[in-house]
Amino acid sequence: MKISFVIPAYNEEKNIGRCLQTILQQIAENHCEAEVIVVDNNSTDRTVEMAQSYKGVRVIEEKRKGPNFARQTGFLISTGDLVANVDADSMPAPGWLKRVISEFESNQNLVGLSGPYVYYDLPWTLNFFVHIQYYVAYCVYLLHNFVLRINSMATFGNLIIRRDALQKLGGYDLSIVFYGDDTDIALRLFSLGKVKFSLNLKMFSSGRRLQSEGIMKAEAKYIINYFWITYKKRPFTKSYSDIRISNAHK
Repeated sequence: MKISFVIPAYNEEKNIGRCLQTILQQIAENHCEAEVIVVDNNSTDRTVEMAQSYKGVRVIEEKRKGPNFARQTGFLISTGDLVANVDADSMPAPGWLKRVISEFESNQNLVGLSGPYVYYDLPWTLNFFVHIQYYVAYCVYLLHNFVLRINSMATFGNLIIRRDALQKLGGYDLSIVFYGDDTDIALRLFSLGKVKFSLNLKMFSSGRRLQSEGIMKAEAKYIINYFWITYKKRPFTKSYSDIRISNAHK
């Protein structure tokens, strides 16, 4: 079973190295067939140079601005049986890849697998709040997935999708700018098979968006868009602020 890592990147020269190093290390530890694709989304810093310095990493470009455009471009050129979406400021937790392979090999009906973020640059107090939020969200996931049977849950920067299922869907919804994109793909995958959210599949990630927008405001946007997509089939929030712009040239 081959896995393709697709990593959208815009002005991530400070983070992309840790992301790639962690992924490549887990690939080596598990002796699995894999490819790593970084999709540069018009970076103005040294993101491309940093990514190209890692052996075996393929760097391509997508001029259309937005994470879903980058993910779609990466998906279309990838060749793996599984497509793993990882953000450039994230790092899979120890044992992440081993768990992913085990989950998909043991369940052929599994079309999507996701898990939570653990924010490595937030104070423990805020991480504790986020931790509680995930447990509440997990209860909603159990209700929607196993009782009402209408949707699952996903975190896009920690989401692995079976390739043939993604092909049936035609890939990602490019009309969704940011908020609600993870719920949309979870909803559409749910019609094809099992979509699992595991609290044990952790991804270390930056909490800079929560810090930039304010944790309460950011979490509120994620929550309302989850329910809006689930019940109205469209996102509530139409735009987003790109927090990475301020990082360019620093």
